[in-house]
Amino acid sequence: MNFLIKILYFISKLPLKVLYIFSDVMFFLNNYLVGYRRKVITQNLRNSFPEKSEEEIRAIRKKFYLNFSDYLVETIKSFSISETESRVRMQHINQEVFHEAKAEGKNVIMLAGHVFNWEWMNAFARIIPQKHCHPVYRKVNSDFWENQMKKVRNKFGNEALEANEVIMNIFRSKNDGESSYMFVADQTPHVAHVNYGLEFLNQKTPAFIGYDKLATRMDLAFIYCEMKKVKRGYYQVNYHRIYPDGEKFTEHEVVRKFHKLLENTLHKHPDNYLWSHRKWKYQGSIKTFDGEKI
Repeated sequence: MNFLIKILYFISKLPLKVLYIFSDVMFFLNNYLVGYRRKVITQNLRNSFPEKSEEEIRAIRKKFYLNFSDYLVETIKSFSISETESRVRMQHINQEVFHEAKAEGKNVIMLAGHVFNWEWMNAFARIIPQKHCHPVYRKVNSDFWENQMKKVRNKFGNEALEANEVIMNIFRSKNDGESSYMFVADQTPHVAHVNYGLEFLNQKTPAFIGYDKLATRMDLAFIYCEMKKVKRGYYQVNYHRIYPDGEKFTEHEVVRKFHKLLENTLHKHPDNYLWSHRKWKYQGSIKTFDGEKI
């Protein structure tokens, strides 16, 4: 394992312009020969954008393969990327919302989707006024990869938390505006935990709702992270405060609002999402759809 770590670190030290050569090779193999999860990607796109022609679907799929290949090499680059380079390549827009939350004495819940490249937000901890920045990750089967990705996410002052422990951590921590927690909130819940679903991209979609418990029980600041790929190797993330319709969030309100914001993002840039995941495989297990029992 130590040898593998050394190899990965050595590769990550290569300039991105070199790593993008590997990305181009992966793109060629996927788009023209191997077709990694081609059927899953194509079906997800067809179901999500029924108004688009087959030619448009193929064009989105082609761009997805390029963005996905870039994401893979950029994730490897994360092992050794400097804080300076990270800040240059990831522009953070509308940071005022974090200062507002701190002034209000409210901890922050950041909600992001699987939009490329969410892994490059690590230097964010140095920018926001909150003292503690907690990326939330889901435990993987490989101890090796979990340890490596945890190291990557803990760079630049982050304090990564595993998904099963984060909710309790938030409830036990002081709500004083000094902590932020980043959820990749469009995760597909395990089949045993599929309870709530909503309409997302023209489909009944099982939704992860762990952060909804926080919205209805605590006075927190919820912020949507809108990712955008500006050009190869450069991204923007625009932060939007999510407010309740009334004095506080009702049940599942923040879940619906997050998915609507994410849907708007994907309509603008449909090729920049992780379409290879089987996000809709547990549709039949939804027990409550948008507030009504099935």
